[in-house]
Amino acid sequence: MNPDVLQQWGNFLGPNGLPYPVPLHPLFVHLTLGLFIVAIAFDIVAALFPVEKPVFKWLAIPATRSGLFDVGWYNMLGAAIITFFTVAAGFFEISLAVPLADVKSAWGFQALETMVAHGFGGVIILTLIVGMTVWRGFQRFLWRKDMSRQVQWSYLLVGLLVFGLMFVQGTLGAHMGEEFGIHVTASQMIDLGIDPNTIESTDIFGL
Repeated sequence: MNPDVLQQWGNFLGPNGLPYPVPLHPLFVHLTLGLFIVAIAFDIVAALFPVEKPVFKWLAIPATRSGLFDVGWYNMLGAAIITFFTVAAGFFEISLAVPLADVKSAWGFQALETMVAHGFGGVIILTLIVGMTVWRGFQRFLWRKDMSRQVQWSYLLVGLLVFGLMFVQGTLGAHMGEEFGIHVTASQMIDLGIDPNTIESTDIFGL
């Protein structure tokens, strides 16, 4: 929440408080989540491949262990790249945030506390994903390049722990949108006593 930034963008902001119709941060967030979850999931499947191989054969799925590890690596690399855009969009949109006043989240936090925690958490998760990508790269190209199991069990465990952090981070983000109405047009309208069902989308977005 930056008054100078708000003043600078004032004439270009729409009903959702942004200079574009749809918030970008949630879109990038779901890319980050999808890529990271797929990366860890496929690495887990590949690590357990000797146990699962009869199942793949019975289902007539032409899976190879190296192919599964390829999916894990490229998705982790993609997650590391896209998360920079996720965090950048998040900080830009939070600088334009005008949360609803006198509201507390389900966790008992004020809007500013939630925004600070969410921003700090985003930087931590970015750091973890980039660190895990570097770790994954060392395993793939140096440490375990001649081994059938390309990843360490400790790497997979850390990935599962990051899932937990993502859940907390996602919940904070949901509080920002649902409870504080940050860049959510419907919430802002309800706070003003306007029924969103009476407004056409063309009136909101100017389409």
